[in-house]
Amino acid sequence: NTYSDVFVTDGHWRKTLAAVRALGKNRIRVTVGESTCLSMTAFSRYCHKGVVYPSPRSSPHKFLEFMHDLLKKKTFRMLLPMEEDIACLLTDHSDTFSRLTYLPLPPRNTFEWVRNKANVLRLAEQMGIPVPKTWHIQDLSQLDGIADMLPYPVVIKPQVSSGAVGVAYPKTRQELKKTYQTIHRQFPFPMIQEFIPREGRGYGASFLFDEQSSLKAGFVHIRLREYPVTGGASTLRISTRHDDIYDMSRALLEKIGWFGVAMTEFKVDPRDGSPKLMEINPRFWGSLSLAIHAGVNFPLLLHKMAMGEHVDPVEKYRSGIACRWLIPGDLLHFICNPDRSRIMNDFFRFNARNTFYDILSAQDPVPAFIKILSPLTFLYDADMKARLRIRS
Repeated sequence: NTYSDVFVTDGHWRKTLAAVRALGKNRIRVTVGESTCLSMTAFSRYCHKGVVYPSPRSSPHKFLEFMHDLLKKKTFRMLLPMEEDIACLLTDHSDTFSRLTYLPLPPRNTFEWVRNKANVLRLAEQMGIPVPKTWHIQDLSQLDGIADMLPYPVVIKPQVSSGAVGVAYPKTRQELKKTYQTIHRQFPFPMIQEFIPREGRGYGASFLFDEQSSLKAGFVHIRLREYPVTGGASTLRISTRHDDIYDMSRALLEKIGWFGVAMTEFKVDPRDGSPKLMEINPRFWGSLSLAIHAGVNFPLLLHKMAMGEHVDPVEKYRSGIACRWLIPGDLLHFICNPDRSRIMNDFFRFNARNTFYDILSAQDPVPAFIKILSPLTFLYDADMKARLRIRS
């Protein structure tokens, strides 16, 4: 085997830690970048080196210059962007960076098209994939025309991914108009969607495609708990099989001509039992560690692709494997859940069979301590403060 260097961005996030552990355990040397020195992944035993780069949010040009200079000076076999904002920057300059390293990202126009939920939902509908009933606004005057006919409560959400920012659940006509105009100022012309009752289970279907949009890996999980409790990042999820969701997701991404990783999100409508497509996340997902523990090592497969190795599609994995984002995610879910007595026994089963943790690891304990300290960066680091406003 050839063991080469990989540069991974966004060392603050748990999915980055999962990727670095997955690569490092296979004796691949990984350099981790972040805009702050208190980045938990940089303290992992599987991280070869940590670097601090300029903020891609407040100083995108400086970030790009830094990455370009670094890649020219040192050979990295692959550059793995973990967050959407950095992937956006890199797709703008993919010709330049692809000459310096393997960059598993689709063309800029494809990437931007997928980021827009309205585009994805329209295509899905054309393909016969169930989606929530959605109203698209092109002019604020249209609000008056539809406000009386909507099935309240409804959901207002930005067309382009924004974490949980800009999502609201108005219950009346008056609340809709006021809330819509507020969100519109930050996210122009957000969508209005029917509200799918919370009893419906959320599913994620994760995939890897090569440059020819041929499937290289697929994986499905169920979201069991999340934070915020009303809808957010999953804090406990379990690997499963769901052929309908898998097949619809694969067909959609193949139709788009996707390259790299992506995750589709579905929610089962308890009113008719139909899984409905919510969006596509054109990046690594927060629960990456679950897929790896269940047997689909997405980062390692990408590395093999970068090395020019033949990769047989990985579609078999272990069902019933659970993974928790305990600190602070699942802990916050427990504290904020008004029905916490119902999950009391399950929550405190820390050594449950076939259960793994996103961050906690006896073999790699230091990142968990750094994660506990990381809120300190929000006190002095403007970039981290900005990130906190965007997503958890």
